[in-house]
Amino acid sequence: MENIHFGRETTGNLQIAEKKEWIITNGIGGYGSGTIAGSITRGYHGLLVASLHPPIDRKIMLVKLDESLVYRGNVYDLTTNRWVSGDVSPKGFVNIERFSLEGTTPVWRYACADAILEKRIWMKQGENTTYISYTLVSASDTVEIKASAIVDNRVFHNTGQVSWPVDIKAISDGIKITANGDNMLPLVLKMQKADVAIKNELYTNFYLPAEADRGLNSDDTHVHAADFKVSLAVGETIVFLASSIEGANFVTKAYQKKKDQEAQLLKTWLKQRKNKKESDHPNWIKQLVLAADQFVVNRDSVNGESGKSVIAGYHWFGDWGRDTMISLTGLTITTGRTEVAGPILETFSEYISEGMLPNRFPNSNEEPEYNTIDATLWFFQAILSYYKVTNDKKLLAKLFPKLQEIIEWHIKGTRYNIHVDPSDGLLWGGQDGVQLTWMDAKVGDKVITPRIGKPIEVNALWYNALKAMLVFAKALGKDASDYKTRAATVKQSFAKFWNDEKGYCFDVLDGPHGNETLLRPNQLFAIALPESPFETSKQKQIIEACAENLLTSHGLRSLAKFESEYIGIYTGDQYHRDSAYHQGTVWGWLIGPFVSAHLKVYKNVDKVNHFLAPFADHLSGVGVGTVSEIFDGDAPFTPKGCIAQAWSVAQILEVYSEIEKS
Repeated sequence: MENIHFGRETTGNLQIAEKKEWIITNGIGGYGSGTIAGSITRGYHGLLVASLHPPIDRKIMLVKLDESLVYRGNVYDLTTNRWVSGDVSPKGFVNIERFSLEGTTPVWRYACADAILEKRIWMKQGENTTYISYTLVSASDTVEIKASAIVDNRVFHNTGQVSWPVDIKAISDGIKITANGDNMLPLVLKMQKADVAIKNELYTNFYLPAEADRGLNSDDTHVHAADFKVSLAVGETIVFLASSIEGANFVTKAYQKKKDQEAQLLKTWLKQRKNKKESDHPNWIKQLVLAADQFVVNRDSVNGESGKSVIAGYHWFGDWGRDTMISLTGLTITTGRTEVAGPILETFSEYISEGMLPNRFPNSNEEPEYNTIDATLWFFQAILSYYKVTNDKKLLAKLFPKLQEIIEWHIKGTRYNIHVDPSDGLLWGGQDGVQLTWMDAKVGDKVITPRIGKPIEVNALWYNALKAMLVFAKALGKDASDYKTRAATVKQSFAKFWNDEKGYCFDVLDGPHGNETLLRPNQLFAIALPESPFETSKQKQIIEACAENLLTSHGLRSLAKFESEYIGIYTGDQYHRDSAYHQGTVWGWLIGPFVSAHLKVYKNVDKVNHFLAPFADHLSGVGVGTVSEIFDGDAPFTPKGCIAQAWSVAQILEVYSEIEKS
């Protein structure tokens, strides 16, 4: 399936081509990524970024292959490098005739005189192995491919360090590289029918413009490990393999297996769309179905059993509790993969502590972090979504005692002063120096949006968690009277959130400085979630306020432009970026609750489809074939942050499914 492609107008313009990035994944937290120009612009780029302890502890291993094609005595560069000096050399992007995605597989077509060469890159699922294939589509003679392997063995955050010197030994079809130090994986590089020359020399001063834009370390150093050289005849395909597994070898029909896997994903998704053919759905939605799978990863549970989790975003995020639960429905339920959803719920349930779901698993063997007030409440919504589709009472019965425990902890109080206010039944939480809601930016000891008190979306989630417990208790024949009483109290108390003067809701009640009047999108959850505590008239006012002041082509602003704290451009070093993160920056995932709320209240399918339409064009943007994390609050709403974000993709798929059912 090819939905996205670019010609020379894009591939031949370095300024444009290296702003477009591709991503491939292996289902265990490893990935490969780069620019369509062939240059590396981030410290996170690499053809093989391996996960040592799935899905975390990621290391850059094979950074890139600097390739050239020799044809009839002429040398054609296929790769591109930027250097700290300002030089761009070689300039292989000028020979790229076309770039496209076949499913999620990036494909380059190089035109070197009348020789046409195609390159594909993909990963083996469940393994830290990357394949790069070269096919000579057309030529008047054989060609020679030369590939210089540029390698490393460092943590995937660019620390400026490099693992060198390294030990390089010749093996059948290639080399084995062993880096010095603890916790290092071997790197096996092989190329079919190739001659191999070991080099083992340092390459310094790679320039990384994307890191410079983010105020981070913008130069890098890697090791030129070896040169591979192979002849290629017309119609012939040669495969290069990079793996952290010593015994890795070429797999017959490896690419066909990748294509079959993606075909099955689409087939499974289509089975959920009753009475509709594949041609009835737009290609960009089908592309997102494939993109959704890139976030689903393996994670062992506490007891060591195989489990599942969700990578929040590429390149730098691990698996987060909040992101996982918000994403679960769109990534797994709407795609027909309930067999994945169940293990995700079970895996996270094993990490519940003091009635809280972990917010983040550190990138090591450290203890999970529990600094979240909302991830645990999203857990209820994920279970409800799963149960409505599967009627899986066995899993529900297993999880129900844990859900009871969560409610009890929230009533009596848990970490970070999270507790139910007995005077109104609403949930209060927060303490100085800790960020607990999804608006969680923190610079040093400074929390940018502390939101201490009773955040509106947290209490909408609390209300819906209590209502979900009614459903669960009834299904299991349990007493639900207390949940019913508490839900009624919360619904009645929700009137306190209404700000008559503004015509929309307070964002937070009872904070250290009273009620927060800032116009933010969080009030949409009081409509978009299954149970709304507001009557229709107030729902309409909320939607109108958000549509007028927050809605953009790619999601909703995190703060209205008329507020004095508004920052319209997300840029600069970490301090300036994090200061803008939730102060006007547009979040792609928020299109989900907006569309859901709008559809629920106005029932206008055509209009909500217009809200989603701009994302079809965005898939040809920064992260090719997927959806970015954030965008500038000011036009033209330039994509920023992660090039691929789980909840951005998931929320679009979820509301697309809602629209289908309307």
